[in-house]
Amino acid sequence: MAARGAEARANWQERLKGSPSRAAFLAGLSAPDTAALRKAFAGYIDSLVEAKPKVATRKASEMVLEIANATLANTIGGSADLTGSNLTRTKGMDSVTPDDRSGSYIHYGIREHGMAAIMNGIALHGGFIPYGGTFLAFADYSRPAIRLGALMGVPVIHVMTHDSIGLGEDGPTHQPVEQVASLRAIPNLDVYRPADAVETARSWELALTRSDGPSLLCLSRQNLPTVRLEKTRENLTRQGLTSCARPTGRAM
Repeated sequence: MAARGAEARANWQERLKGSPSRAAFLAGLSAPDTAALRKAFAGYIDSLVEAKPKVATRKASEMVLEIANATLANTIGGSADLTGSNLTRTKGMDSVTPDDRSGSYIHYGIREHGMAAIMNGIALHGGFIPYGGTFLAFADYSRPAIRLGALMGVPVIHVMTHDSIGLGEDGPTHQPVEQVASLRAIPNLDVYRPADAVETARSWELALTRSDGPSLLCLSRQNLPTVRLEKTRENLTRQGLTSCARPTGRAM
């Protein structure tokens, strides 16, 4: 297969050399501007500590994604047919369609495993930070691709909302019970379950700046009071990570 593709790759490399978009293309493949992201998050987190919002962490996630997507040019969002519940689409995100692939939001349909697998592929290609949402109870559909992403060490972000029995009217089929514990058992997967809007922002900061593996956020449907009131530039959420997930230890 490598031999068959050698000519096509050589032709592509030759086209890239002479392309006026070469610099922009290579810049897009580089790591995200973590300094700009941390600066944007610092001011935003200060405002959260002052305002002390009582919001669901899925809503807090949407709020912080507005900051992240405005700061980073290479995020690719999406959801498995649950955009209105996962709150993963922010202002200015156009949909990727069969006729127009210039957008930054993918509607994966009701196919959680496919979504997680596609995000692995996007991360392996490079140049993008993919994140996608579904309900935490449906993590079992995504699990094979999540585990494979953890084995490969790809920086993918899984957004899993409706993390408890306080999820509304859908009942037991949508109530996650063992999912958080089973996800925390996957080596090299960072699992965050933030307690409020401040910790949600801090979790996103860690996930977006991670380069050696996937992260997963477990988020609530119900409103939660702000309990993290420290105005600090240090990400205290990192200090809550334990050694149960992998040798260097990052699971929450």
